[in-house]
Amino acid sequence: MNSRFSEIFQLTTPIALAPMALASGGALASACARAGALGLLGGGYGELAWLQTQHALAVSLLHGDSSALQRLGCGFITWKMDVDASALDWLLDQPHTPAALMLSFGDPRPYAARIAKRGVPLICQIQRLEQLPLCLEAGASVIVAQGAEAGGHGMSGVQARATFSLVPELADALAQHSPSTLLLAAGGIADGRGLAAARMLGADGVLMGTRLWASAESLASAGAVAAALQANGDETARSAVFDVLRRKAWPPEFDFRALRNRLHRQWELRMDALRAAPEAARADYDAGVAMQDFDRAHVTVGEAVGLLHDAPSAAVLIERITRQAAKLLH
Repeated sequence: MNSRFSEIFQLTTPIALAPMALASGGALASACARAGALGLLGGGYGELAWLQTQHALAVSLLHGDSSALQRLGCGFITWKMDVDASALDWLLDQPHTPAALMLSFGDPRPYAARIAKRGVPLICQIQRLEQLPLCLEAGASVIVAQGAEAGGHGMSGVQARATFSLVPELADALAQHSPSTLLLAAGGIADGRGLAAARMLGADGVLMGTRLWASAESLASAGAVAAALQANGDETARSAVFDVLRRKAWPPEFDFRALRNRLHRQWELRMDALRAAPEAARADYDAGVAMQDFDRAHVTVGEAVGLLHDAPSAAVLIERITRQAAKLLH
């Protein structure tokens, strides 16, 4: 499947791996890159030691495959870099030039110059049309339109947008104001139907999280994946519950989609009480994580979880999705 995105980034399919914190490690990012997609390491909260280990693994797994190595990049949580950008600086100092760097959830402009100086394309993920001008000012080569269906973090509450309407609106805005900037769709896309639909809506490709989260190379635990394979989209919810339980100080405009388990249901309508006295709930959550009890521990998936029925290798998934989308578009 050809698109502007696949041509510019030398891909064989217009798919990018979402840089999911603690899931998109070196094995998954390198597997996606080898399969012809853009493999983005989950730089996440900017833990330098984790990134160093996973980046080294990805580079070693791609040793001798120069074309695949050119499809290896990384993504970071922008507001966390405002506190500590050492992981970004370390990555930009490495011999391997990232294929792209993706920034999400914050103002990308403070980091744009150092990324551009290294000659690395900047990808900016947004959730609303009003966020687009800052990204264009930062010189973004690619915009990711993330709908509220997405797993993990996204726009919360009354500000949330759905992928199906956000993508074409952003496509029209880019066509008018910045036609050379590429657009990827994210949120609720887990098969060839989603990829084909995204292309028809005006996107140059997709950023895929939940589907690749449930793959052989993902760092997601086997228990979490097993729980996800038994779930459907009705069983996810977006709230700040797991951010409070995990002690993550996210800006209030963003919250977190995961499976709506027992612990989530216990607190989802009592957020003020949870924030005021979180100690007992955090102890319950911590015990659940230690025991791999997913009635208490979180499972980070989006509404597309109902489209997951297996967890094969990333290569199998990418080939399957690409083939299905190509057949539908033809």
